[in-house]
Amino acid sequence: MSPTKSPQTLKPATVAQKLGVYLPAMPKELQDTPITRERLNELLATPPEWLTELRLHGPHPRLIVAGKLGVSASGLARAGVTEALTTQEIKELLADPPEWLVRERATQAAVREEQRRVKERNAAREAR
Repeated sequence: MSPTKSPQTLKPATVAQKLGVYLPAMPKELQDTPITRERLNELLATPPEWLTELRLHGPHPRLIVAGKLGVSASGLARAGVTEALTTQEIKELLADPPEWLVRERATQAAVREEQRRVKERNAAREAR
């Protein structure tokens, strides 16, 4: 007889990352115990109200904040933004951008432009 397989479990931090939410803002029972892959798929397929609210209003994890602001996670760190931000706080920053945000968005735009240039150069080399 073959032993029954135990379900795959994920650490709470991994679950939060896959759900795109800030771990400390998740319900306590999800922060403390591993979640099965099946339960994660249920949360993704039919998000409960708390998950929908977190995704809409935050607080958001750093990578989500960086994406919404149009900067890198490193740019947030350079600016000293270490705490999770809510959607309202992000909107306020975008409405009246501080100097660091303007600078980091310009840096991010330059990085993207350089990546595009390198990609085009490599494509031209391969075409030869």
